[in-house]
Amino acid sequence: MERLDATQLRTLAAVVAEGSFEAAAQTLHVSQSAVSQRIQALEATVGQVLVRRSRPCRATTAGQPLLRLAGQLLLLEREALTEARGPLTGTPHAPGAPVRTRVAVVANADSLATWFVTALARLPAELAVSFDIRQDDQEHTAELLRDGSVMAGVTAQRVAVQGCRVRPLGAMRYLALAAPAAAAHWFPDGLTVPAPPAAALALAVAPVVVFDRRDRVQHRFIRSLVGRDLDPPVHYVPSVPAFSEAIRRGLGWGLVPEQIAHADLASGACVDLTPGRYVDVPLYWQHWRLDSPVLDTLTDAVRSAAADALR
Repeated sequence: MERLDATQLRTLAAVVAEGSFEAAAQTLHVSQSAVSQRIQALEATVGQVLVRRSRPCRATTAGQPLLRLAGQLLLLEREALTEARGPLTGTPHAPGAPVRTRVAVVANADSLATWFVTALARLPAELAVSFDIRQDDQEHTAELLRDGSVMAGVTAQRVAVQGCRVRPLGAMRYLALAAPAAAAHWFPDGLTVPAPPAAALALAVAPVVVFDRRDRVQHRFIRSLVGRDLDPPVHYVPSVPAFSEAIRRGLGWGLVPEQIAHADLASGACVDLTPGRYVDVPLYWQHWRLDSPVLDTLTDAVRSAAADALR
């Protein structure tokens, strides 16, 4: 019976995490040739190409389950070593020092900007965790769980990814904001539902601020107002602070998390285009189905912070 080599699996994880064979070699303190040989040997064992040699390198469909396995083995190995050493202390490289566990997680930009980091800060220092935080739209974060790049994440997908557990977190509420002058110019009669023909025409021509090309929340909101898809001018602003600033400066209107929107409404920097109407985006926490103290503690912290911040 063929067996998978733990060193080769660890090398696969390093190549995908670091994005290249060269960077993986530096992380593993071996030559680039050694990395290539290990990956080729693993591919020979499996009989499939496991790494897409692109920039950055990514796991192929065949490589994804092995990437998940590599991450799970590494996590369990480090937790076992930490438990075996007990509460000993020492310098970071001393034999008795805590073994730091690298935890790769993904969250959407708005969660990162509002509540998610609070959850990470709640983990006890003795857990000795180093975070590798990825960012993606909540509609797409499950892709990183599926391909094994991360071990946990905030997602809009309520169906568990294969090999994962899913837990509801609550909903992030968004309000439609615009600068007062922009609102008066584009929507002098306001926005009501159902939207009158004049409002529908305004929504078709008023610029809208969108985070990136994966962000479809604004367009779905427009459809909910007028009953059909529209194609307004779009400003892509892939930064949460810059996104809000673009709206304050009158570049266009956009949907802003209520945690950020309340300050702009209170100061008068923005107005609510649809008072009493909002968008709630349900969020879920998915993590590897693994008996792991690190994942259990992280999950408890995330659910606690989400309970404080989300609807």
